Amino acid sequence: MTEKEMFLQTWEREFQTTLKVMKAYPKERLDLKPSEKSRTAKDLLWTLVAEEHIASGATKGLIDFMNIPTAPNTLDEITAEYERMHKENVQGVKNLGEQEYNSSMQFFVGPKQPGMVRRADVLWTTLMDNVHHRGQLSVYLRLVGAKVPSIYGPTADEPWM
Repeated sequence: MTEKEMFLQTWEREFQTTLKVMKAYPKERLDLKPSEKSRTAKDLLWTLVAEEHIASGATKGLIDFMNIPTAPNTLDEITAEYERMHKENVQGVKNLGEQEYNSSMQFFVGPKQPGMVRRADVLWTTLMDNVHHRGQLSVYLRLVGAKVPSIYGPTADEPWM
């Protein structure tokens, strides 16, 4: 198995889990903001979509951070865009040759510090950041009294035994 194949397999598995967590969020609680520095639930959910926009840029070799669209108004629209972007991006990664997948592109390596980073590493970083934000969203689920689905194992709401 190549690294690209391993990435695609991991990305698809994590996508399905993230989608499950997104769909568990109550549509009427998008305004939740647990603290002053926290994002609203709507903004946090849209961050998961923004990660897909970054992945799209990685497949093209250029990320336009200034033109990531703003969030639509409903959870259904956010989820639909997440699914659409992911499907498009998976095809984009599949279409990359090994040389392109391993080529370098500009990406941030520190605060306000761009550097040359392998495209594959940009994709892996985007995936890991998505998992991180999904974890934040799972806390939001608990805060609004929604059920937290299984992510990597059982939860209080979805026991395995």
